[in-house]
Amino acid sequence: MSFSSDFSELITNKSPQSQIQKLRIVAAISRLIVPNHVLTHQTTMPPLTPNSLAALLQSAIATRSSLTGRAAHAHIIRTLQPPHPSFLSNHLINMYSKLDLPNSAQLLLHLTPSRSVVTWTALIAGLVQNRHFASALLNFINMRRDSVVPNDFTFPCAFKASGLLRRPVIGKQVHALAVKAGQICDVFVGCSAFDMYCKTGLGDDAGKVFDEMPERNLATWNAYMSNAVLDRRPVSAVEKFVEFVRAGGEPNSITFCAFLNACSDLSALELGRQLHGFVMRFGFGRDVSVMNGLVDFYGKCRDVGLARMVFERIGQANHVSWCSMVAAYVQNNEEEKACELFLRARREGVEPTDFMVSSVLSACSGLAWLEQGRSIHALAVKACVDGNVFVGSALVDMYGKCGSVEDAECAFDMMPSRNLISWNAMVGGYTHQGHANTALSLFEEMSDRSHELKPNYVTLVCVLSACSRAGDVQKGMQIFDSMKSRYGVEPGAEHYACVVDLLGRAGMVERAYEFITKMPIRPTISIWGALLGACKMYKKPELGKIAADKLFELDPKDSGNHVVLSNLLAATGRWEEATLVRKEMKDVGIKKGAGYSWIAVKNAVHIFQAKDTSHEMNSEIQAMLIYLRTKMEEAGYVPDTNFALFDLEEEEKVSEVWYHSEKIALAFGLIAIPSGLPIRINKNLRICGDCHGAIKFISGIVDREIIVRDNNRFHRFREGHCSCRDYW
Repeated sequence: MSFSSDFSELITNKSPQSQIQKLRIVAAISRLIVPNHVLTHQTTMPPLTPNSLAALLQSAIATRSSLTGRAAHAHIIRTLQPPHPSFLSNHLINMYSKLDLPNSAQLLLHLTPSRSVVTWTALIAGLVQNRHFASALLNFINMRRDSVVPNDFTFPCAFKASGLLRRPVIGKQVHALAVKAGQICDVFVGCSAFDMYCKTGLGDDAGKVFDEMPERNLATWNAYMSNAVLDRRPVSAVEKFVEFVRAGGEPNSITFCAFLNACSDLSALELGRQLHGFVMRFGFGRDVSVMNGLVDFYGKCRDVGLARMVFERIGQANHVSWCSMVAAYVQNNEEEKACELFLRARREGVEPTDFMVSSVLSACSGLAWLEQGRSIHALAVKACVDGNVFVGSALVDMYGKCGSVEDAECAFDMMPSRNLISWNAMVGGYTHQGHANTALSLFEEMSDRSHELKPNYVTLVCVLSACSRAGDVQKGMQIFDSMKSRYGVEPGAEHYACVVDLLGRAGMVERAYEFITKMPIRPTISIWGALLGACKMYKKPELGKIAADKLFELDPKDSGNHVVLSNLLAATGRWEEATLVRKEMKDVGIKKGAGYSWIAVKNAVHIFQAKDTSHEMNSEIQAMLIYLRTKMEEAGYVPDTNFALFDLEEEEKVSEVWYHSEKIALAFGLIAIPSGLPIRINKNLRICGDCHGAIKFISGIVDREIIVRDNNRFHRFREGHCSCRDYW
């Protein structure tokens, strides 16, 4: 018979002789575990009292030292005759379970002849603490089979395990036991039952438990407010906070943070500012967690100035403080400041966390700053956070938005685990890069994995946008029509805007307008904007004027809508009306935003406007433009003067379109960036048709890859072709 089978037989044997033999085996195991110098020292020291040994076991838990705990266990076996005091057995089980050594704890429980509620609770509490929730509930059941009645420490552990496993049926059974045992009126047991119902999604039952509690402590009120925020009931959280304060309750940092989260969800800036004053008056102005909550609150409420003020006044800022401030900048479209703050944090020795890295990667995405994004990627690898699912998703998103779809694919493929955000980022990356068919294929793969992931609101925005850019009207309408029935997503304004864009790009401008008139929601700026863009593309001035009038009502100060209408009228030869639109802009004080193109070379950003001659290398740029124009004309290039927006002679129109900012930026890039490297240009407006055609010619002439990111999408030019396939 093998040793393992002998040992199993011994463990299951209940005779007194076998119990002594078991203890001898444990002592032998302990001698193997404890170092020789510890045993040698123990042989020269007097035996410790049981109380001293219990204190030593508690010290092992506090210091997370399993070596100390095992040494104390060995000393107990060597110096105390069995049976050992029951309180020492309880301490040993508690020590092993809290130090995440469940097998040792289970073995000791089995070896303990008389198991009390304290014995069982020590094991169950340690299992819950180390997230072995299923094992904790199994031992809770075994305790009941052992005819041991749970106490006010056991029930909270069982409730917590049930809640975190999302097992409401088990939680209700535990609740029934607590009522039967007369423990449900205990404030800790009642609070745990309430928290369990919240975590399992049974809000009505949670409310009943809360209302029936004879006594509520601070933890109970905090649990109510925190769970109300998590359940997207911020108004309820605010009301409970007011009720708590009126009842004479004294809030702590958790209370304040829960209230601030509720204010963030409500975008209730004034209410949060009132709490800020209350916090200072209540003496929590130096509490770092509350200050971090204020930074996060002000950032989400679009008051980045106050967020920065609070951040600078934190005495001992921790990594959460830095992360919150970086995120506040990103949320408020101040990506450059987010990157600057991240660099400052690194200079001050703050170690990068997964949240901080993902936030600064989002900043790089917004800036289309590929080089900085790659540096952050390297830092994430060095800090060993690149395997985190949120960092991985941020990397996929960053590479996709910076025009490097190959790196996005690589980051996506290397993720050890992916969530819905990861898939959405990859689908969106393909869409923005013009790989619409690949995006749709990935969506189909994602949909086939419905047992793991279910497309959400954002997914369907990405895939409808992909259909629009692929010109696949039938597929797009099919997905839109099945959103509610197949995916359980109610169409929102973004989805309707995608459908209008889908129909408009395909030339079905009248159908797009009809679709808008039959929508169940009020058309938004993005919806009318999509129609106006389609009218400009297909030269539909009458419908364009209708869309523009709606946009003027919704956002009268946006110069872009006036400019698009003026350009539409100019492109259709209605120069007087175009001039009138621009005059109206001037009369009401609306200034047209200047068009810029910029390009990064050697850690410096070079910015150009149309007809720009201010650059220090202007003579070389002009020479390159002349060279390119000559080569292009030899290759058959004819300028599209329809994009000249003023009533000029033909020759003047040719000159007008030739000196657009993206062409000047490209000429500089060809001079400054070494051959073989791609040229990456960013533009704050949509690229014009003539520039699009010209850059296609240039990519073939100079044999370079040219990537242009405008305010709508990426255009990747290579060998005379664009990734958009001229459908944009």
